[in-house]
Amino acid sequence: MSAYVFNAQPGDISNTVIMPGDPLRAKYIAENYLDDARQITDVRNMLGFTGTYENKTITVIGHGMGIPSATIYCSELILEYGVKRIMRVGSCGTVSDKVKLRDLVIAMGASTDSNVNRTRFGGYDFAAIANYNLLNKVVNTAEKLSVKHHVAN
Repeated sequence: MSAYVFNAQPGDISNTVIMPGDPLRAKYIAENYLDDARQITDVRNMLGFTGTYENKTITVIGHGMGIPSATIYCSELILEYGVKRIMRVGSCGTVSDKVKLRDLVIAMGASTDSNVNRTRFGGYDFAAIANYNLLNKVVNTAEKLSVKHHVAN
């Protein structure tokens, strides 16, 4: 293994990773939502933890600020640790007056005019979209729990 940004050992990182930008938010999630959470990485203070949630192994790791930082962290998770699912959690902005502070936004897609995407996709602007089955589960859970939410790009 030639990991560069994590000092986690093989097997430390789950196939499912929750990624906030802020490493302290990752710590908060681990301490408040995961059972038996243990710290598995701390390079550059980008904290990562693995534990269980409803008997499923989950890893939560921060990715820093911006697309370049997230790209570095996500690429290593996929290429070096075999991660299959990454769910971004955290704050975002909106152009809609309907979305209020602390509302849950369930993103179907994310658009950008970043040169990172143009470089990767041969000059095209690519809007990353969510896996439908995962998106549907999140929406159904929000509805079941009566959580105010918005499903949008």
